[in-house]
Amino acid sequence: MGLPPESAAIRVNGLWKVFGPAAEKVLNSEDRHLDPAALRDRTGCTAAVRDVSFDVRPGEVFVVMGLSGSGKSTLVRCLTRLVEPSAGQISIGGEDIVGATPARLREIRRHRVSMVFQHFGLLPHRRVLDNVAYGLEIQGRPKAERHERAREILTLVGLDGHADAYPEELSGGMRQRVGLARALAVDPEVMLFDEPFSALDPLIRRDMQAEVVRLHREVGKTMVFITHDLSEALKLGERIAIMRAGAIVQIGTPEELVGAPADEYVADFVRDVPRGEVLSLRWICREPEPDEPLDGPALPASTVVMEAVELASTSARPIRVMDGGELAGVVDRVDLLSFLAGRRAAVPEKERARA
Repeated sequence: MGLPPESAAIRVNGLWKVFGPAAEKVLNSEDRHLDPAALRDRTGCTAAVRDVSFDVRPGEVFVVMGLSGSGKSTLVRCLTRLVEPSAGQISIGGEDIVGATPARLREIRRHRVSMVFQHFGLLPHRRVLDNVAYGLEIQGRPKAERHERAREILTLVGLDGHADAYPEELSGGMRQRVGLARALAVDPEVMLFDEPFSALDPLIRRDMQAEVVRLHREVGKTMVFITHDLSEALKLGERIAIMRAGAIVQIGTPEELVGAPADEYVADFVRDVPRGEVLSLRWICREPEPDEPLDGPALPASTVVMEAVELASTSARPIRVMDGGELAGVVDRVDLLSFLAGRRAAVPEKERARA
């Protein structure tokens, strides 16, 4: 169910982006329902984004993931019209983006939305401090004010002591922190990340993911994060949209995607995910047997399965799984070990319906 219009930080409805000479014709015909290959053969057009709709909640980290060519980067660029949509509606904080004038669109990009790209786009002839303050300079802020703000943000992202360095003197991870600081400096309502860590070494990438988690916890910005990496999506996303051939296949929490994939495509994506590290007890608990004791230890239904294993191994009685003060079910060591060994499926029917 979608959010009320006034409650969504970002609202996208029926969004299309068609590249090619006959884009308008495609959108006004049944050709738009063709698969990508057939559409190209018939019309010479490519539908990079196909009838996409979603809401992003205020303060949410919403991840869009998919393989190369799935349309995810085109989608995020449509949100601020870096790529012009072919059809559909986009609003940010209730403001119509598609209908915005060029002047208003510039103001939105300067004040309300910041974007972090894979390539840092730093100005090589400027110090780190001035790179971070660049957006504030574009806004027309006085030099003293923008430098003060830039120093605050450098502290926030862990770059104290590097204000006077030049980009070439920094490591890749540090340069990406500068890009992140530049985006934060203008205090945007929304931050858009287009595969910002793809070019980084694995260890640096992991550190930057942790940095995004920490910054989100501290500043609470609404974030849309684009990635092709499932582990990154699961680590960062409160909800994840999986794209295929320009369309969204499923939107859900990490638990919902892993526990109740919508189709075989999503199931293939999550097949190798350690389910015990993602799914919570609410996905595997069961009704107690008539003679089963209910005086054992209790855990919240949100407890991740692996976190319950140690307690179950030392308890002779089933664990009570509590949800909102009510008994949601029970699990014992046999339930947990059977699930982890793959002999027991997750997702009771009531949870599958909910997901």
